Amino acid sequence: MNHNALLKHSSALLASILNGRSAADKAMERYFREHREMGVRDRGATAETVYACLRRLALLRHVAGDQAPASALVAVQLLSSGWSARALEQAGYQERPGFAARELAVQLRELSTNELPLEVRTNLPVWLAERLQAQLGEAETQALADALNQPATLDLRVNTLKADRATLQAQLSEEGHEFATTPYSPLGLRRDDRAPLFRSPSFQAGLFEIQDEGSQLLGLMLEPRRREMVIDYCAGAGGKTLELGALMANTGSLYAFDIAAKRLEKLKPRLARAGLDNVRSVVISAENDNRVRRLAGKSDRVLVDAPCSGSGTLRRNPDIKWRPIDLDSITATQKQILQTAAQLVRSGGRLVYATCSLLHEENEAIIEDFLTKHTEFTLIPASEILARRQINIPGLSDTLRLWPHRHGTDGFFAAAMQRKQT
Repeated sequence: MNHNALLKHSSALLASILNGRSAADKAMERYFREHREMGVRDRGATAETVYACLRRLALLRHVAGDQAPASALVAVQLLSSGWSARALEQAGYQERPGFAARELAVQLRELSTNELPLEVRTNLPVWLAERLQAQLGEAETQALADALNQPATLDLRVNTLKADRATLQAQLSEEGHEFATTPYSPLGLRRDDRAPLFRSPSFQAGLFEIQDEGSQLLGLMLEPRRREMVIDYCAGAGGKTLELGALMANTGSLYAFDIAAKRLEKLKPRLARAGLDNVRSVVISAENDNRVRRLAGKSDRVLVDAPCSGSGTLRRNPDIKWRPIDLDSITATQKQILQTAAQLVRSGGRLVYATCSLLHEENEAIIEDFLTKHTEFTLIPASEILARRQINIPGLSDTLRLWPHRHGTDGFFAAAMQRKQT
């Protein structure tokens, strides 16, 4: 792709994301459908540039101005990645008062990041930077932000119904894709860069799914067994449902609950590819669903991967940090979902609450509130559960806490609880 085309497409796509309501990946899919003349490499270069801008948006706005158009933000990003002001000018960068390419280059060259406000240095919204600083302190917040502002690794989970990890690793290598094993999950493989895997023979045969290592550990926290009744309460598109089904060796009854039929619809072809037929997809209503009430007190294990701020996934979804959220509304929903899901757990059964959030309010505070109100449940130390699979995570407490800068995963939280035997 020539410089002119990269600047043009990146500026237009970034503007559509910042001015619209769609998630960045959806906006990109739509943009690339509308510009079919772009080749695979052109799309890759444009997507990479736009994601880089979204990760560093606070810093780019600081240099170019808070009200700078998308073209200026892209210009600063391209300058910081090695473009010269002359290259920008030759690419047709539209200079406006205060946004000349050479002036932007000078500002960037003279920038002293140590003197910038925390939210600019971390490229986080003020509300999130402040909360993380209160939890972790300034130095570790900066380290966390540095990790969040890097592209995520590509993690796979082996489908143990069809292969083991070593076999999958060897087959992928034969197909031209080198992977290392993940440090914590016994089911995972990892590489640092993307790879065209969806057309690979291994994927078509259902030998693996793309799933972050941290997400894999959430499924392992539930420890589902053969022939049990298990419920994935907020299943979404079913990534963890697929893992649970494999852990159950395709036996028993596994329910995938969600309020969105479209999300569950995406699970059907994935189940077929994985070779799973013990899964029942159930669309439920947000409150007082009859199908939920009929299963009350009958499930051996229930996983609640609750809707959350998504702050732990910013490596993959940097756009969400720039969208407004109502944290009070989110935590109220989390409490309600956890309370409803808990009613499904039988005497002696297990309940796992999980999020992909970094925030205390969505994690420990939810569990503390729940256990105060529901004394029939007790916390099961996460270290005990994972030790049974020879998983040793340094510094692990009663709950599972995963951090991008400490563990190399997305940010995750999980707490396992057992209903007392009666």
